[in-house]
Parts: sequence; C-alpha cells; structure tokens
Amino acid sequence: MLRSSRAQARPPASLSRRIGLARVLLLLFLFTGCMGVCADAQVAAPAVTQTQQQMQQHLQQLDIAVQSAQLSADNGWMLVSSALVLMMTIPGLALFYGGLVRKKNVLSTMMHSFAMTGIITVVWGIVGFSLCFGSGNWFIGGLHHLFLHGVGSVPDPAYAATIPLATFMIYQLMFAIITPALISGAFAERMKFSAMALFTLLWSLFVYAPMAHMVWGKDGLLNASLPGGIPTLDFAGGTVVHITSGVSALVCALYLGKRLHYPKEPMPPHSVVLSFIGAGLLWVGWFGFNAGSALSAGTLATSAFVATHFGAAAAAMGWCLAEWLRNGKPSALGAISGAVAGLVAITPAAGFVGPMSALAIGFLAGLFCYFMVAKVKQSFGYDDSLDAFGVHGAGGTLGAILTGVFASRAINPIFKDAHGAALPVGWLDGNWMQVPHQLLGVAIAWTLSIVGTLVLLKIVDMLIGLRVPPADEHEGLDLSQHGEEGYDWEIAAS
Repeated sequence: MLRSSRAQARPPASLSRRIGLARVLLLLFLFTGCMGVCADAQVAAPAVTQTQQQMQQHLQQLDIAVQSAQLSADNGWMLVSSALVLMMTIPGLALFYGGLVRKKNVLSTMMHSFAMTGIITVVWGIVGFSLCFGSGNWFIGGLHHLFLHGVGSVPDPAYAATIPLATFMIYQLMFAIITPALISGAFAERMKFSAMALFTLLWSLFVYAPMAHMVWGKDGLLNASLPGGIPTLDFAGGTVVHITSGVSALVCALYLGKRLHYPKEPMPPHSVVLSFIGAGLLWVGWFGFNAGSALSAGTLATSAFVATHFGAAAAAMGWCLAEWLRNGKPSALGAISGAVAGLVAITPAAGFVGPMSALAIGFLAGLFCYFMVAKVKQSFGYDDSLDAFGVHGAGGTLGAILTGVFASRAINPIFKDAHGAALPVGWLDGNWMQVPHQLLGVAIAWTLSIVGTLVLLKIVDMLIGLRVPPADEHEGLDLSQHGEEGYDWEIAAS
C-alpha cells in the first residue's frame, strides 16, 4: 500500500516535461527582457547626453541674450545722460548766465558756453581724453588714446564694463565742456572773446585734465577704488568740476579786476525769466550729470537720481529761508540760485548717500552759499559777476567735505576687505578717516586751480591781453566782440 501511494504521488511524466519546458521559457523570457533593457539603456544614454548639451547651449544663449540686453540698456542710458549733460551747457547754462548779465552783454555771455562746446570737443578728441583717462602716472594720463586711438565699441573694464569706450568718452566730454563754461560767470562782461578761447583751451589741458585723471583715472592719486593713494570720494565731479571751476573763477575775478563802475552802479540781471528757464534746464540735465555717473542703468543710478533731486530741493528751500529772514521776502532769483547750489553740493555725494542725507547736504549748501554770496562777497568786494565762486567753489567744497561725513556702504560699498566684505565708507558709517582724505582732495583741487589758473591768465595776458578796452566794455561786448545785439528794440517798437 505504501508503494502504491508513492506511485500515485509522483506526477505523470508528461506533466514533469511540461513544468521543465515552462521553466526554460520563463528563463528565456527573463533573459530577453534583460537584454532589451540593456539595449534601451544604450540607446537612451546618447539621447540624455544630447538633451543635456541642448540645455547647456540654451542656457548659454540665454546668458548671451541677458548680457546683450544689459549692454543695450546701459549704453542707451549713458547716451541719454550724455545728451542731458550737454543740455546743461547749451542751452541751460547759456540761458542761466545770459539772463543774469546786462542786456548789452547777453549774446557774448551765451556765446561763451556755445564756443566752449566747440573748442573743448576738438581738444578732447585730439588729446584731452587721453590725458584724463589714458594710462599714465598718479597725476596725468598718457598719450595712448591720442586722436582717440583705440576708442571704439569695446568696453574698458577699468571704467565701465558694460558700455563701449566710445560712449564713456563722449559722456566724459560733456563734463569737460561744462566745467570751463562755469568759470565764464566770473569774467562775464569784461574779457575779450579771443582771450576766453585761448584761456579755455589751455585750462582744459593743464588744470582740468590733471584733476580729472587724479580723481577718476585708472591710476590716479585720488581714485577711491585704487590702493596706495588718497581715497577721495567724488561720484560726479565735486572736486573735478565744481571746485576747479569755482576757485578758478575767483582767481579770474581778482586778476581781471572789477567791471566799470562796480559796485557804485547797479548791475541787476536783465532777464530773470531767461535765468529761470536756464535753471530749470540745469536741474533736469543734472540727472544725467549725477545719475549717469553710475555708468549703468542699475540701482546705483536710481539712488543718485533720488539724492540729486532731494539735495536740489532742500537747497532751494534753505536759500529762500535765509533770504526771507534777511530781506523779508524770498526771490525767484534766490530760489533758482539755491537749487543750483544744492545740485553742486550733492554732486560728489550723489552715489554715496541716501535721500535723508541728501536733504541735509542740500539744506546746508543753500544756507552756506547764500552766506558766501550775500556776506563774504560784499565784505571782500571782489567782482564775481555771476557768483561762480560763491555757488560752485563754495558749494563744491562743502559738498566734498560732507560726502566724507555722510557716505554709506549701504548705498555704495566702494571699500572692501580682502574677503570682499563691505567696509565703512563715511564718518557716520564708521570711517572717520574719510573726512581727512576729503580735505586732502579739496586742498589739492584748490592748489591746482589757483596756481594753474594764475599762470595761464598771466600767459594769455602777455600774449593777447585779457580785458576789453573801457570803451568796448561801456558799449557792451555784444557789439564790440561780435558786432550784433541780443535785442533790436527799434524793430520791436515798430
């Protein structure tokens, strides 16, 4: 019975064969599947690699597109800023100064700004740009960019990495034009046109160029971004533009002497309306002057734009308040003079301070410049015809010093340690040494302006003479120097 039961438990031979065949088929199926997976992996690997390469190429194209957009945006903003700064000279300064003189000298005064636009442009293209921004020493640039050699579409990262060097060149040209034009406010109504042209040419080479290179040149002594020198903060030209022009204006006024019958004979502005329009154009154009000095269309330009407007507004209020308290009423001439004083003072600080600091700088500038014009000028008796020193020399000096007080790393982290961390910038930011550095920069600007201007005036005076004859001055420089008049009253009456 036991044997019989075991025999019954065994599966039939046919069933065993079937089970064996099933096992073989299952193994064959598994083997085929594994081979297929391996084959699919071999096919997918190149596909994945190809997709990664396409993604990398796409990212590179996006990066190029972003860089191109940034270049276009920055370049567009800088070209607009260049036009705004030119507008400051013609027609802004021409109208502002033209309205402040007597009507017999309106054209000659406006002609100063227009002529300097042409003279300085030619000098700048030949040698001026190279002396200011070419590689040289601590005090002056070299001649590598003579006749604008090498100045084209390729950026110079030492100055601005996202705009062509040609754009940087034309923008800086507008600064070089307006700076000597500011000086003309001191010698208006008494300097010969030929003397003005020669003096301006020489001054741009021997006073402006060294100062611009020292402060903004890639290897300048006062460049705040370079180690080893005297780090002087000057965002848009407090020392380079306003101190040099204002102090040189004072030297011109003292060297030339007073106008005929000054101060015994009243010499009020012949048209405050023209000056009012000119001041408005200056205010608008100054956004290109200060915000454009960021050299890009980024957040720093926005900060400088805001600071510029707040500084001008506060200074206009400060001047009006001082005038109101002293004379019993604020004047339109005082308001526009105060606004210009604020624009001057905020210029070196625009890219380093916030709106509230800009208000403080502007308000102090309005009070200080009013004091310089209303009290100091009268006390010493010098004839600064259009208060170029009282506004630009005094305002630029005050603004440069206050920049060292209020500058903040939160606005512009220009100083960094070895690890790239931002360091304090101004006195209130924790860097009290910046104030002495600013004072040294101011002292260098004053010294260069006084000595250079005095020497150049003496040379021009010896060569062709500086001042028009008394008869010509009495007749007016419009007729004596240009043979025309700004207003033909006979035709107007008829």
